[in-house]
Amino acid sequence: MKIVVAGLWHLGTVTAGCLAAAGHDVVGVDEDEALIARLSAGELPVAEPGLQEIVQAELATGRLRFSSSFAEASGADVVWITYDTPVNEEDRADIDFVHSRAMRLAANMQAGAVLLVSSQMPVGSIARLEREFGAVRVRFACSPENLRLGKALQVFRSPDRVVVGVRDAETRAILEGVWAPFAPRIEWMSVESAEMTKHAINSFLATSICFINEIATLCERTGADALEVERGLKSDLRIGPGSYLHAGGAFAGGTLARDIAFLRSISERTATGVPLIDGVYQSNQYHKSWLERRVREVFPSLAGRTIAILGLTYKPGTNTLRRSSAVEAAEYFHSQGARVQAFDPQISDLPVALQPVIQLAARAEAALAGAEALVVMTPWPEFREIKAEWAPAVVFDAARFLESTLLARPGLQYFSIGRSL
Repeated sequence: MKIVVAGLWHLGTVTAGCLAAAGHDVVGVDEDEALIARLSAGELPVAEPGLQEIVQAELATGRLRFSSSFAEASGADVVWITYDTPVNEEDRADIDFVHSRAMRLAANMQAGAVLLVSSQMPVGSIARLEREFGAVRVRFACSPENLRLGKALQVFRSPDRVVVGVRDAETRAILEGVWAPFAPRIEWMSVESAEMTKHAINSFLATSICFINEIATLCERTGADALEVERGLKSDLRIGPGSYLHAGGAFAGGTLARDIAFLRSISERTATGVPLIDGVYQSNQYHKSWLERRVREVFPSLAGRTIAILGLTYKPGTNTLRRSSAVEAAEYFHSQGARVQAFDPQISDLPVALQPVIQLAARAEAALAGAEALVVMTPWPEFREIKAEWAPAVVFDAARFLESTLLARPGLQYFSIGRSL
């Protein structure tokens, strides 16, 4: 089957590589010609364990190639929309960015081909494509993105299930052929139900995060320990050990927040109240200030102080800094007059805008040198090798990642979410 994968950031490169490895004839398409040149040379735009080896191998077999031309869609059986939907600092997504590209691709497609959307879009987006495209020769479907940075290959190739929304049996038959090598269980449903399922899943996870974080902040003031409370919750079979309950930072990065914003926007447009969803948004906004509030309790003024940060990327297993909580923390400390020293094993160069904000160290020990406080952000496993004597006397470790390592230091002031103050 010939498949065009359009939009070549994280989702697109993973999708293109895995489909080619499964035997499909795959063309990755993106307008960014510099990106196409890098991909054609086997270089990836974002780090993902194991992906570069797959892309390089499939380029060598000829099953995978990359192009900047939308005309590649003309001979495809399936055009898979995998653009990373742009989102601003208020978590509002640029829907038209994806919509316009999907329309251009559809105009090149052959009769009977399927345009499958996995980009994060609000419910009703497929219906809008169908309405505005105005032709019946192209089939439209939705399979919401389900990847996780750092574990994307495993999730794509061995998912617990895949959600796919279709209009008819013919579209279902085509997509069964696409998913057959990967997903033994497919949840087939209407297009709108598939779109809403993505919103519902991410909003449920966001609600769980906000719930446990609110419980954790109360634990800090009452002598309770959020880790023990978490264990108690998960031991209840009505909740279960796999529930998304672990006290830590506010959700960021745009994925969960984007779906919360989608549902709030739908609520406004339809004059339908969603007080729980509104509350999740407000709770997360408040929790974002946890670090700032705790730092202020210890250091009423940050002017002239040196703060060390361990971990800058959005999460371990990736090199992306976009919407990173660590970067936001560094920018706050810098705005208050502090010197920020940081180390991340995946970051060797900073974007120009961050160079005046962060003094990037080549080693964790160098980042800690001379610091009055340490802020532990991205939980890279190699940070567990840090010696307790390297740490300054004050540590803010929201997720308690280095608790067992650093509490060995005598006289340490250690602050984490859900740990009694």
